[in-house]
Amino acid sequence: MSHSRFLAFDLGAESGRAMLGTLRDGRLELVEKHRFANPRGRINGHFHWNLLAQWEELKTGLRKAVAGLDAPLAGIGVDTWGVDYGLVGRNGEILGNPFMYRDGRTDGVMERTFARVPKRDIFEATGIQFMQLNTLFQLVAHCESRSPLLDVAETLLFMPDLFNFLFTGIRKSEFSIATTSQMYDPRRGTWAVDMLRRLGLPVHILPEIVPSGTILGALSEDVAGECGVGRIPVIAPGTHDTASAVAAVPASGRDWCYISSGTWSLMGVELDAPIINDKSLAYNYTNEGGVSGRIRFLKNIMGMWPIQECRRQWAAEGEDISYARLTDLAAAAPPFVTMIDLDYHPILSPGDMPAKIERFCREKGQKVPADRGQMIRALLESLALSYRRTLEGMEDVLGRRIGVIHIVGGGSQNALLNQMTADACGRTVLAGPVEATAAGNVLVQAMAVGLIKDLDHLRQVVRDSFEVRRYEPRDTAKWDAQYARYRELCS
Repeated sequence: MSHSRFLAFDLGAESGRAMLGTLRDGRLELVEKHRFANPRGRINGHFHWNLLAQWEELKTGLRKAVAGLDAPLAGIGVDTWGVDYGLVGRNGEILGNPFMYRDGRTDGVMERTFARVPKRDIFEATGIQFMQLNTLFQLVAHCESRSPLLDVAETLLFMPDLFNFLFTGIRKSEFSIATTSQMYDPRRGTWAVDMLRRLGLPVHILPEIVPSGTILGALSEDVAGECGVGRIPVIAPGTHDTASAVAAVPASGRDWCYISSGTWSLMGVELDAPIINDKSLAYNYTNEGGVSGRIRFLKNIMGMWPIQECRRQWAAEGEDISYARLTDLAAAAPPFVTMIDLDYHPILSPGDMPAKIERFCREKGQKVPADRGQMIRALLESLALSYRRTLEGMEDVLGRRIGVIHIVGGGSQNALLNQMTADACGRTVLAGPVEATAAGNVLVQAMAVGLIKDLDHLRQVVRDSFEVRRYEPRDTAKWDAQYARYRELCS
């Protein structure tokens, strides 16, 4: 029985995994070979990713993945979160630890940027949702700090591109990750050089952009020798984790949207061309790149981050509660007591999340959640209502109704949130696969070497390989009433 094996490194903001994917007889099997907390820390008052620790974890994952295999890997692919970057010097030196996108150095940068180049001009050039964490504003902040690193930097590489450089020595950027930056022009298919020069940003450090599914090159001799493996091909899948996840949405036809549910929730549709107009600007939607040159027209939503941070805070206080237990407590809590605006600015950054939520409730004259269950329920209900608001805006821009919502990623395991989403949106929800990002990563690698024909074929493999759970809307009248309250609170 013939089969091919690929290794997917999938790094999210909370954790990373090495997933071994085996493609056999039109089906994909995934096995987790290594998992680690994504190393990060605070240095001189700033949040950074611990690049050396991350790199050591990737090499550990590679060693574990190949142990006992009867044939070499057919490929290695890396995907990560978006927007963050590292700098590389002339001789290949890594210039410092990359900043974490939640670092406060970008506070106030958007307003200062708009004073130099109007907001509309930036959107017209890039079609990207405005968020202070975008690479554009991070790079403006980097320049404002007069960092000497920018004086000696030769190349800017986004996080997956940086790991690919460490694997191969090749400095290139994959399409999907480049588009998250708010520095790429999706209509021209190039860096938005004119806009960037107006801001005085160093365009000479921007790398060549290559399509998703590009075979970058072989694993370097140095890394291969250290890990005890051969010169395995390193392939760029959809290196933005959401691009890989969306590729693995088990959908057919056009009457659907997706929610890639994890630390962030990214809700959108797949299009052939970007939508850059007054409506998409007013709704603050984004046009990011996807596999096979598709456009992911979507909205970034705060997602599971507040829940992750609540759990982290409670663990620090001596109460380590599992996500499953928190969901059970939320299910038992009374409904619609408190609502949270997930765009409340303090929620963006790390720190005592329960205290931030309590502060928001007091500012808005709402009841403060009385216990863990009420707090988690309030966050889940608010997230479901934010999905409805995003869906309505998307349908307005598209001029058509969307019938089905596909939820993929780790958040798709939360049956309570899935049902809330169906109820709040009045749509059928199809949940799964949980490992959509790793599946998309592996299958785009397989497409790169000719084992998968195209994106439709890729999604057929996903449908044949993974279970999908169905949730139908119920109690929609109650959610309709609460939605009006939510819109007023979050206006």
